[in-house]
Amino acid sequence: MKYLALALFSVLIVSCKQEKKQTTTEKAETKEISEVKINAYPNELQQVFDAHGGISAWKNMKSLVFDIPKPDARETHTINLHTREDKIVTPKHTIGHNGSKTWLLDTEGEFKGDAVFYHNLMFYFYAMPFVLGDDGIVYGETEPVVYEGKSYPGVKISYNPGVGASYKDLYFIHFDPDTKQMAWLGYSVSYRSGEVSNKYSWIHYNDWATVNGLLLPKSITWHNVKEGVIKDARNTVTFENIEISKEAKPSSFFAKPEAAVFVEGKIQE
Repeated sequence: MKYLALALFSVLIVSCKQEKKQTTTEKAETKEISEVKINAYPNELQQVFDAHGGISAWKNMKSLVFDIPKPDARETHTINLHTREDKIVTPKHTIGHNGSKTWLLDTEGEFKGDAVFYHNLMFYFYAMPFVLGDDGIVYGETEPVVYEGKSYPGVKISYNPGVGASYKDLYFIHFDPDTKQMAWLGYSVSYRSGEVSNKYSWIHYNDWATVNGLLLPKSITWHNVKEGVIKDARNTVTFENIEISKEAKPSSFFAKPEAAVFVEGKIQE
């Protein structure tokens, strides 16, 4: 009994030390996320983050799920926010990204697009403005956007070389001067050419939902552009069944199924 008591006492001590170490680590991680260096962002962008629930609150979230209804199917997008693992499930095919490689499950050959390009495309549009707080971003000045007589101040977004699949992309976030909420996103895509594009697209953000304390889009609308001027609405993408959580999905959720294949994009440096 004496030896048994000593053994149990030893196990208890080790267990307490491990629990204390784990708790300390968890507290350190929580502290690191809750104390985002706000001076890393321009004041205007920090105001936009605050109007949408705060960049610290966003960085404490670990997973995001949303549906995009389409005429022929429904896409369910699932993302681990810290690792950027993602998966898009449709009735006919599934696209996944395990954190380093993109895979496609399409046994019937229905998918005709570029899976590498598409796997996180709608996530980035959806997760505005918070994804503009990612590492490797360069912030700059830009002229306000004027639409229907109202002026929207903005911030220019570019990327350090080697960041992401297409670091030569340019983005421009513009916000309502009264509410500080994001109102417009302008962007040029260099993905296929590898060169900076002079062709800009514009998305209107004006339909929001509060989910777990964060202001996130219910829909976004692309507008026609003529000679650099934003014109009428062209098409709208709607988001449904939105969930954002502090619990991450297991990495196995994003792993390539046996029947899937890894795919390569058409990236040109």
